[in-house]
Amino acid sequence: MSNQQERELGWDDTIQKDGGGDFVVLPSGEYNFTVKKFERGRFAGSEKMPACNQAKLELAVHSPEHGDVTISHTLLLHTKTEGFLSNFFAGIGQKRKGEPLRMNWNAVTGARGRLKLGIRTYKDKEGQERQGNEVKTFIAAEEVHPGAQQQPPFPPAQQGGNWNVGQQGGNWNAGQQNGNWNAGQQGGGWNAGQF
Repeated sequence: MSNQQERELGWDDTIQKDGGGDFVVLPSGEYNFTVKKFERGRFAGSEKMPACNQAKLELAVHSPEHGDVTISHTLLLHTKTEGFLSNFFAGIGQKRKGEPLRMNWNAVTGARGRLKLGIRTYKDKEGQERQGNEVKTFIAAEEVHPGAQQQPPFPPAQQGGNWNVGQQGGNWNAGQQNGNWNAGQQGGGWNAGQF
């Protein structure tokens, strides 16, 4: 157990705890994704979680059969959820396991990675049972591309070029089976349905 007290995290705080191993992953599948939108917000608090900052993410999940599907995902900035934050930043290539990271939210929009997507069942306002997608975990870039270099938490502006996990801009070859990326391609890019 840690002697540190739980607390709210600031936007530029450093995080270290690794995440992703504590929860069950539904067998819905792995997908490539791009962060389309990031919005800063405030979580009002609940019985289990005090009020804290929250990051509202809009993810474009790239499906071979259905094209891009938009999924909303929220991250709470609190020590209780530090593992989830680490999992996300590892998924976009900014954080390595066991290493601290100063969260760089300015580099989140446009970042790419891989995630495990599940299906959840819930009741809507009228009491009808519905299903929706949810992110089960983000897959660390170092697991997707072993030996690939970590993206710096504060990368220089990049124009074009080939795409690596966590990099903004550039090209992405998603035309290969099983979601393998070809970081060595020249030109091109990716198109929905090209998987």
